[in-house]
Amino acid sequence: MKPKPSCEHLSEVDKHRKPNTRGCEECLKMGDSWVHLRVCLTCGHVGCCDSSKNRHATNHYISTDHPMVRSLERGEDWGWCYVDQAFFEPLG
Repeated sequence: MKPKPSCEHLSEVDKHRKPNTRGCEECLKMGDSWVHLRVCLTCGHVGCCDSSKNRHATNHYISTDHPMVRSLERGEDWGWCYVDQAFFEPLG
């Protein structure tokens, strides 16, 4: 899929942003578990996905307005724009 023409967020973020941690930052502090991980393409925050009980990636977006994340799962090369509610692949 290609980004929607009206979405400018992909050009505003670092598609190769390094994650701050190897696991969900908040879950690690709480001693909790997660299902899948997402990294914020603005600041590198690592949060758990919406299939996880804590939904820290979405909560990070809500508290910061950082628009995009990418999957940290092995073999996955896609991103998600919270603002436009759109998937982007491949991020390359």
